[in-house]
Amino acid sequence: MPVTGSQSRAPQPSPSRRTLLTASAAALTTGGATATTARAAVRAPRDDASLRALVSRMTLEEKAGQLFVTRVYGASATDPDQASIDANLNEFGVRTAAELIAKYRVGGIIYFTWAHNTQDPHQITALSNGIQRASLAQPRGLPVLIATDQEHGIVCRVGRPATLFPGAMAIGAGDSLEDARALGRVSGAELRAMGIRQDYSPDADVNVDPANPVIGVRSFGADPDAVARLVAAEVTGYQASGVAATAKHFPGHGDTAVDSHYGFPVITHSRELWEKLDAVPFRAAIAAGIDSVMTAHIMVPALDDSGDPATLSRPVLTGILREELGYDGVVVTDSLGMEGVRSKYGDDRVPVLALKAGVDQLLNPPSLDVAWNAVLAAVRGGELTEARLDESLLRILRLKAKLGLLDEPYADPARTDRVVGTRAHLALADRIADRTTTLLVNRGGLLPLSRRKHRRLLVVGADPASPSGTTGPPTTVLAAAFTGLGFTATALSTGTSPSADTVARAVAAAGDADAVVVATYNVTAGSAQQTLVGQLVATGRPVVALAIRNPYDVAQLPSAQAVLASYSWTDVELGAAARVVAGRVRPRGRLPVDVLRADDPTQVLYPIGYGLSY
Repeated sequence: MPVTGSQSRAPQPSPSRRTLLTASAAALTTGGATATTARAAVRAPRDDASLRALVSRMTLEEKAGQLFVTRVYGASATDPDQASIDANLNEFGVRTAAELIAKYRVGGIIYFTWAHNTQDPHQITALSNGIQRASLAQPRGLPVLIATDQEHGIVCRVGRPATLFPGAMAIGAGDSLEDARALGRVSGAELRAMGIRQDYSPDADVNVDPANPVIGVRSFGADPDAVARLVAAEVTGYQASGVAATAKHFPGHGDTAVDSHYGFPVITHSRELWEKLDAVPFRAAIAAGIDSVMTAHIMVPALDDSGDPATLSRPVLTGILREELGYDGVVVTDSLGMEGVRSKYGDDRVPVLALKAGVDQLLNPPSLDVAWNAVLAAVRGGELTEARLDESLLRILRLKAKLGLLDEPYADPARTDRVVGTRAHLALADRIADRTTTLLVNRGGLLPLSRRKHRRLLVVGADPASPSGTTGPPTTVLAAAFTGLGFTATALSTGTSPSADTVARAVAAAGDADAVVVATYNVTAGSAQQTLVGQLVATGRPVVALAIRNPYDVAQLPSAQAVLASYSWTDVELGAAARVVAGRVRPRGRLPVDVLRADDPTQVLYPIGYGLSY
């Protein structure tokens, strides 16, 4: 339970504020209040003086809690299933989201699929409203800023029936600012309709390392200027819908072969190169009015040679981001449970050092209790001042006010069906996807396939776990798409590392097909996937390879007669690729990254901007 410390402020009366918030909570039914009711119930302050007054009434414990954005398990704020109750008890010592809010007074909640938060739009809306109701019921209660990672493509927490768009690198291949804005506008509208007001997107990293294991197709590409334009466009779209966009991962995570979830990446860019490459999209995001910036758990010695990750670096976050780039919005850490930020300091030191560096929101610490108490101890011991906490609280409250949370904390359940996953939104996603598929090889004009000559299709290849909320597996989705386009398609999953027996089965099945489509996933030299493609080509049947993640696969597939890139294996991207292969739409995507030669990685095989059509 919260313990009152020597520097805690005694709660000061605020009858008008409490009356308004209580009235708003009381107006809410089990499913949530209407937008009209919420708007009428609350007239929250917006100017800094009024926001500072709210801060001044908070106890130290409440202030510390408001800085945290945490996971919580369950589809309901008050009545989760037993598995979620057990997980909450194990990690937080509470049973429900409502109890967690009462104990720690957190200012933010992040939704995850694996935490059972995002089962369907109506459930998400009810969960969001339950969280707000629980927070507003507390003394001096404030609305919670609910966030998630809805990047689209391979990272999505809210799945079908919500609208799922192509991921960032696919958008980079389409290179349409209008499409990027439309994605942000529609995705933002759907998130807001479910009570989610902050999206940890777009990714502003410039992916110049083909071996990058954590960013890759989550980036718009390798050209900093193109990435900057698309980042700014998507930010504009999201924020026009009343959802805070988040540019990540500052100061730039695009040139590393180490995943900061599991290690500590060091990026050796010079300051000059950083300015020309990594900084460009973040400058564009700031110029577009970005609401929040997420830090990276990486070290860039040219920016700070202390050995600390950027998340804990005052020279990077205060010196560069705030003072040099002029950013005064909310700074949120990447997850504090990642190894990149835990390798040097203990979990009790990380949140304190992040605040000293200039962070405002502390995201998902491995132990909320340890982190929360560490912040309290740092203030009581004099390492942090209460004024420093107030500085971040003011930024967070400004953002909540801007997003309308202080006026309308609740989502309107009646809007869910009218906004989320509408026919118009789904059609827009398909049209955008149709502009992203990239044709890289088409020997002898094999594509588009003919229903007359190639009616019987065999679809084989990798079946990685499908991104949240998509149908999957990819071979099955592709086969169904081809069948819907008039072909007779059969799916045979061969995996990312097919055995000799599996390859033999695929070769035998190819004998009954007129053409073979192979879904490839991160092919490397001498790999079993490379062997599979080679042996299928040796059958004499036409072979079409579709790189369903990284477009770099094409360099490892010299024998395939046709090669395309979809940049992800979500339904919307696979459907678009099938339409291109079938000739229903012509390929229009252009590579947003360089593809290097397999035999000489110093040479470019296919440059940025390359793409065939018919």
